[in-house]
Amino acid sequence: MAENGVLRQRRAALEDEWARRVPLLLAAAGRGASTGARVRDEVSESWARSLATVDPQLQSAPPGVAGARWAGSPLRGPVSDMAEELRGIAEDAGFVAAVTDETGTILWTCGGRVMRRRAERVNFAPGGRWDEGAMGTNALSLALRTGRPSTVFSAEHLVAALHGWVCYCAPIHGPDGRVLGVLDLSTTWDRSHPLALPTVRGLTSAIEAGLRDALRARAETAPAPGLALACLGSTAVTSGGRALHLPPRQLEILTLLALEPEGFTPERLRDLLYGDRPVSASTFKAEISHLRRALEGAVATRRYALTTPVDCDAVRVLRALERGDTAAAVEEYRGPLLPLSEAPGIADWRAHLEVVVREAVLAADTPDHALRYGERAPYDAEVHRHALRLMGPRDARRGIAASRLGVALRG
Repeated sequence: MAENGVLRQRRAALEDEWARRVPLLLAAAGRGASTGARVRDEVSESWARSLATVDPQLQSAPPGVAGARWAGSPLRGPVSDMAEELRGIAEDAGFVAAVTDETGTILWTCGGRVMRRRAERVNFAPGGRWDEGAMGTNALSLALRTGRPSTVFSAEHLVAALHGWVCYCAPIHGPDGRVLGVLDLSTTWDRSHPLALPTVRGLTSAIEAGLRDALRARAETAPAPGLALACLGSTAVTSGGRALHLPPRQLEILTLLALEPEGFTPERLRDLLYGDRPVSASTFKAEISHLRRALEGAVATRRYALTTPVDCDAVRVLRALERGDTAAAVEEYRGPLLPLSEAPGIADWRAHLEVVVREAVLAADTPDHALRYGERAPYDAEVHRHALRLMGPRDARRGIAASRLGVALRG
């Protein structure tokens, strides 16, 4: 009871300081209003910075995109491995646990049903943006800015809707030292506890250890650098880590061989490359020979097929769709297959990829995929309409989709 009384006194003092100083900062437009002793310097400085972009009466965090980010995040594996431990700690102690990426966008949360519902009212949920420019002073934004663990209690938050909360946060560093995101434990102010921040630090250290273990495992099991082909939107070929500069026709051959690993008869491959164009057999065979030399013999002779594994972005898109992972497919699909190619076989595969990715986007029940795909399909009005249908009336991204739809309709 005595401890709860101390927390009440602390909260009341901070509320008084917030009510006195935030209006002054607003009036001064961030030009340096006087500071008081009860608010930490890093908090008051963050208040001053935040007021340029954040209304203290904001009711919830603006929305961002979480699905595709989480699918490709290096934090996904280590956090998933610790999910049961994190969930147990959060539920037992009455917390909500959250993981963000380096931009402050929440990617993953867990906790008891009551606390998660409270958190969702302020969009402390996947997709919510908690960087300083979007949500003002909070533990997540301070940890991202300073690279150090942070606690923000009650009215230390700039946004009044968060004054009922206390948040404990620590940055997650990758093996190379970069900040990849943060881990946060949040609860109501009256459950503030001195052991919460050490708990977050310990959990963060475990996630960082998981990142290091994953890096070592990849290094130990990674095959020798092989053949890699990027053919969606732009093109690049590497062999053993060395860039290969192939002419357009050889890129077309390599792409077809990557997409159809069983290979082709000479006649079939020639038709896929040239169609009805009158091209001599010697010209066709010369292209195959040049490609074989560039790949150090990795093209079979009788039935044309690759004799070495190839990592191809177009194949990754198809594999992602086969396992139902629309987020990964959309993230990987960076544009049409060899967009300048007029080879009949490439044109057929290009159309197929466009159709299957687009249909997966239109079948999804989240606007994230439509927004991501819409970046690369500016004139696809149906995709932009789909995004708008799935977004709530207060979704800040509606303007993006509406603008794209206007461009598509004018075009």
